[in-house]
Amino acid sequence: MNWNDLTQNWAASYTALCNEFPNLEPSAMPFLKADQERFESYLAATHDMSLKEAQDAFDAYLTRQTSTERHTA
Repeated sequence: MNWNDLTQNWAASYTALCNEFPNLEPSAMPFLKADQERFESYLAATHDMSLKEAQDAFDAYLTRQTSTERHTA
């Protein structure tokens, strides 16, 4: 899964993201979903991570989502 795939079905993706990253605020999402870099910066700020840690955590999340999709298809 990549950023474009994730944003294609934002409602379902947002629910899954909240399960992984519980400090996400719904009110911030409309401003963040259009820009992956902005989202990763927000993720770092709200989850006490460096930007690199947030990027790595988000990349790992996308990789797991891809793996899950392959196993359920």
